[in-house]
Amino acid sequence: MSISRRKPVADSQPAVTDFSAPMTSGQTFQLSGRPARHTVLFFYPKDNTPGCTTENMAFRDLYEQFQAAGTEIYGVSRDSLRSHESFKAKLGLPFELISDPDEALCTQFNVMKMKQMYGKTVRGVERSTFIIDAAGQLVKEWRGVKVAGHVDEVLEFVARQA
Repeated sequence: MSISRRKPVADSQPAVTDFSAPMTSGQTFQLSGRPARHTVLFFYPKDNTPGCTTENMAFRDLYEQFQAAGTEIYGVSRDSLRSHESFKAKLGLPFELISDPDEALCTQFNVMKMKQMYGKTVRGVERSTFIIDAAGQLVKEWRGVKVAGHVDEVLEFVARQA
């Protein structure tokens, strides 16, 4: 389960290895066969924390515009499905959250990093966003995301692709 990096061919993008993962609403996410023109996977550190709440609410607030651009949104963190269900209900999120407690997806997308928190070095999720097209190609990625303005930038990108 990894992003396969092939040698560049004219206009070729790296393919994302197919994967499945449990998500809210009793569903299973499967990358292959997604009907959306684009799939947004945004990785965030933890449910119910200030930055993660703000980021999820920003995707929620622009959800209809993403839908109009043929784009599906999925949040990913290491939190349990139980935590995700509560977080989703609390914020009224219209999209599903993927649970990755064993860090399989975090590893596949290389988002686990050493970070500084309160003066200590800790291993955690680097806030990152990936856009995958209907053919399973990675078309855009943002790493080390700052929440302010980020969701607008993602929407602008997918809207230009529509």
